[in-house]
Amino acid sequence: MIAIVGGGIGGLTLALALQQRGIDCHVYEGAPMVRELGVGITLLPHAMRELTALGVGDALIGQGIENGESCFFNRFGQLIYSEPRGRAGGYPVPEVGIHRGRLHLTLWRAATERLGADRVLADHQCVGLEQNGERVTLHFRSRAPVTADVAIGCDGVNSTVRRHFYPGDDLCFGGINSWRGVTHSAPILTGRSYVRIGSIHRGNIVIYPIADERDGRQLINWTAQVAQPGYERNDWNKPGRLEAILPIYGDWRFDWLDVPDLLRRSEVIFEYPMVDKDPIARWTFGRVTLLGDAAHPMYPRGSNGAAQAILDARALADALAAGGGAVAALAAYEALRSEPTARVVRTNREQPPDYLIRRVEELTGDRPFDDLDRYITRAELQRLSEEYKRVTGFARADVQRGLTG
Repeated sequence: MIAIVGGGIGGLTLALALQQRGIDCHVYEGAPMVRELGVGITLLPHAMRELTALGVGDALIGQGIENGESCFFNRFGQLIYSEPRGRAGGYPVPEVGIHRGRLHLTLWRAATERLGADRVLADHQCVGLEQNGERVTLHFRSRAPVTADVAIGCDGVNSTVRRHFYPGDDLCFGGINSWRGVTHSAPILTGRSYVRIGSIHRGNIVIYPIADERDGRQLINWTAQVAQPGYERNDWNKPGRLEAILPIYGDWRFDWLDVPDLLRRSEVIFEYPMVDKDPIARWTFGRVTLLGDAAHPMYPRGSNGAAQAILDARALADALAAGGGAVAALAAYEALRSEPTARVVRTNREQPPDYLIRRVEELTGDRPFDDLDRYITRAELQRLSEEYKRVTGFARADVQRGLTG
């Protein structure tokens, strides 16, 4: 039996993939109950490819919005670069913006229906583990221990499983704080536009729709990020304050969007520190391995945190299904996924998608431009965009290849 510690996106995707391959598994989620929490998330084409193969793609498309274009603007509201995305960009599967809580509940319900309610359990907070050559024993707060053949730590950025092997491990904070919210609004641009404005140095905001509403409006997700050297890391455990971010974006009023108004009308504001961890050389220890944020926490840029966890799940399920023994399968999975995810961690730090905007700021002296071609060609902008897709695995050819690979 495979014990999956953590019933988030990565853990549930792994459970569905193992069940599809006929492998017995149980999911142990620490939260007392699973509810529709959070704000938006983008499911990139390589993630949607895997979720579609698991039979939940149509349900997710029906609850979200297919992105038709990605647009990059400077902080003066001038368009720098745009490109078609998802099926509009020739991909075989869509790119979908969706409420994170709806995604989570869809995966939870699918796992419960397919595995059985007795195998997908909430209120099981892992507090430790031990193993010998044959078995792994998991210990839970206020619950009986569980013994399994293999344990997979899918328990997020503050993973208990990872801490067992790396007790001194800590988060890396580089002075960037972020805030997230959702606002009911008239559609922005095409109503299928994923929009980035500004860069991390003066303030960056990412905006995209996650649901259509009956009155013609949409639920718009936004994420604001700004580098604040010398500032303390903000706190996951308290709501965000509008006053903390409004001065940064107070004059961002364009003929196509009033950013301060969007922020003021937000239903909720959450604050998060932008944190990751340095890549580690080893995820696998005997019969235990790590997956998703437990293995490779990365900056939440480019929508790749969830996507990389979903790719991990596919790789691990395939390795376990291939035979040859559980220990060998875990080692093969790590060998396949460790270096690619380390590259994504480093790229999200150094050259994330909004690097394209930062590059234009450098070339123009962070001033409005009359003719962008005087500073940078569209071909160079396209190259920067395609390079990020290549590193993170969702270049169009990569997604197509993965449909049969």
